[in-house]
Amino acid sequence: MLYKFSGAGNDFVVMDGRRADVSAFRDATRIGELCREYGTDGLMILGEAPGVDFEMEFYNPDGSGGMMCGNGGRCIVAFADYLGIRPADGELYSFLAPDGLHRASILEGPACSHAGAPAGERGSGEEAGDMRWTVRLQMIDVKECVPARGGWFLNTGTRHLVLLVDDIEAVDMESTAKPLRWDAEFQPEGTNVNFVQLAPDGLHVRTFEKGVEGETLACGTGLTAAAIAVWKTGGAGMSSPRTDGRIAYRLQCRRGDWLSVDFLPDLSSVHLTGPAELVSIG
Repeated sequence: MLYKFSGAGNDFVVMDGRRADVSAFRDATRIGELCREYGTDGLMILGEAPGVDFEMEFYNPDGSGGMMCGNGGRCIVAFADYLGIRPADGELYSFLAPDGLHRASILEGPACSHAGAPAGERGSGEEAGDMRWTVRLQMIDVKECVPARGGWFLNTGTRHLVLLVDDIEAVDMESTAKPLRWDAEFQPEGTNVNFVQLAPDGLHVRTFEKGVEGETLACGTGLTAAAIAVWKTGGAGMSSPRTDGRIAYRLQCRRGDWLSVDFLPDLSSVHLTGPAELVSIG
């Protein structure tokens, strides 16, 4: 069974690989075919791993993997809830992703959310539609954020170059972002490229994603990178007031969804909060 989830505009084909042979779906050609067929930005497989609630495999449309996807991370937590998987500690999900261990909590869920139900006991007649979760996802600690190409370069689970601009709508992504994505300074892995505009209502972000090789409607690791880069640039005044010592920003991606990123000043305990939606089944 194939499921389509959306995380603030990032769409994914998602499947349960715990008790099924999904090896054929790891083939790069098959991944590309599925992403084109379903109109998605990637493929995710939920699997099993010792000591955690589940494991997340993520693949770009070109078949590449080995990196984290923040919007995908929220979606696979929602998928775990949909499947009836409960957090072992009763509160926070723990899962392995390509960049390591993550924890997450579901702040809001649909009426059919399976809290308290044993795994596998979800109703067979449920359908997609109005099935939306709000997930708070802990990202990896950011080890360094360094100046590069007039912006900031950092790894928030995958590599990002973040540039602040005055008018985000005026940015030509193909002519501006694509050369930076392939810039020699960031090889051999390459980098995603984010543009951020500071506005009265929050941070507005556009992302050119490697592996997709074009602009996507949202990028969770990119939103996280954008918030940290703005803070490093001296944008503390754009942050949301808090009394717990955390830095917090409100960010908007291309579809119009608002998400939030908060972290400690030493760039640890980084969290991304936003929606995850079940779009279709089958």
